[in-house]
Amino acid sequence: MPVSSAATLYDRDRVAVLHPHSNLKNQGSNPPIIMTGGSGVYIHDEAGNKYLDSAAGLGHCSLGFSNERLARAAYNQMKQLGSFHVFRNISNAPTIELSDRLLAMAPVPMAKVLLQSGGSEANDTAVKLVWYYWSALGKPEKRKIIFREGSYHGTTCVTTALCGNAAVNQGFGLRFPEFLRTEPTNYWRHSNPGETEEQFSQRLADSLEALIVREGPETVAAFIGDPTQANSGGVLPPTGYWEKVQAVLKKYDVLLIADEVVTAFGRTGNLWGCTTFGIRPDMITCAKALSAGMQPISALLIGEGMYSVMKEQSDRLGAFWHGYTFAGHPVACAVAIETLNIYEEEDILGHIRQIAPFFQQQVASLGDHPLIGNVSGLALIGGLDLTDDKLNRSLFSKETQINVRLTSAALKNGLFMRVLGNLRIHFSPPFIITEADIIEMVNKARKTLDDVYAGLHH
Repeated sequence: MPVSSAATLYDRDRVAVLHPHSNLKNQGSNPPIIMTGGSGVYIHDEAGNKYLDSAAGLGHCSLGFSNERLARAAYNQMKQLGSFHVFRNISNAPTIELSDRLLAMAPVPMAKVLLQSGGSEANDTAVKLVWYYWSALGKPEKRKIIFREGSYHGTTCVTTALCGNAAVNQGFGLRFPEFLRTEPTNYWRHSNPGETEEQFSQRLADSLEALIVREGPETVAAFIGDPTQANSGGVLPPTGYWEKVQAVLKKYDVLLIADEVVTAFGRTGNLWGCTTFGIRPDMITCAKALSAGMQPISALLIGEGMYSVMKEQSDRLGAFWHGYTFAGHPVACAVAIETLNIYEEEDILGHIRQIAPFFQQQVASLGDHPLIGNVSGLALIGGLDLTDDKLNRSLFSKETQINVRLTSAALKNGLFMRVLGNLRIHFSPPFIITEADIIEMVNKARKTLDDVYAGLHH
């Protein structure tokens, strides 16, 4: 079949494709960027432009944009067993091997792995299992789930309602009464004058405890949190935060869901963000880097305390009535297994740890720019707080459209740069990035900041 011309593809896209997270009315006014290929940390479009991707897609293209080993893994599995389900008593070798590998590498002891198709599904299911667990224990009134301002956990009905981003919730009517919001963790943006990180963490933990007491501990089921607040731009927890929060949750018998959809498999310098920050959750979700973004797959790891209760409940009810057709898909599992093999055999974690200081040093050099109020980061996470006044830490107005300006300027400079509204620039490049790539990334980012600054003051 002949390849369509770019103009034809633009027209067909405008007519047929609904793009997520876009203004649907304006979507057809500008031609889409049609990607055609990629190599390493670079992705190419149909016009021949090459972009360095400083965000690894949406944080999921951990091994870059082309990998022969992963392609072969998918091909070989398709030839042998291209698809089937794992409902009831059916299984397949890739599902078994991947689940076994995940249990062996889990940051804390886990009992079972429930495979699914994406991060949203995994987090949605985690909430569902929280309710299943408390109902089995005769406490169906424990239904409230606490989430944090600025966090993002997906776009199913449940996970959209758990998003601490007002824009994501607009128009859908998904403000469920069972879901409670607590404070964000950006120390630079939200700390009081003279307040240390430890004091800031204590204030957040005290606020969480007050929320639980106010709502009634007998009604609060779980707390969901990502080790770093990825959707806020890779915001790191302040010193002592997770220790203090977990003490509150334990005190009031509240379960903890660790959303590692973004952070798992090396992003924080360890295989798990839970290891980096000393988190001991009841369940863990992971996705994105699990298959290096090459196949849609996620996993929910379930602790023994929860699983033992679920097992008895399923016996009482006749079965565990939950599942997705593509859960444990053999091709997706085969690619995920090969991804984990590559991480081990090529010592990707060692590379991340080796290059992290240089990455952090280079990203920190952007902190002197007038559009940047603060820089923070860890391993291969870098975040730049945007501000129109460094002293007052104030945000750009929405009318300024700082995110649109920065994104557009970055593309012109050959850089894909993730800008979270008017809050923060988030760097989360592929794990395979080199020092030369980092220098190029930072130079292009500075050029982008300079171009936007000049435009604002023209």
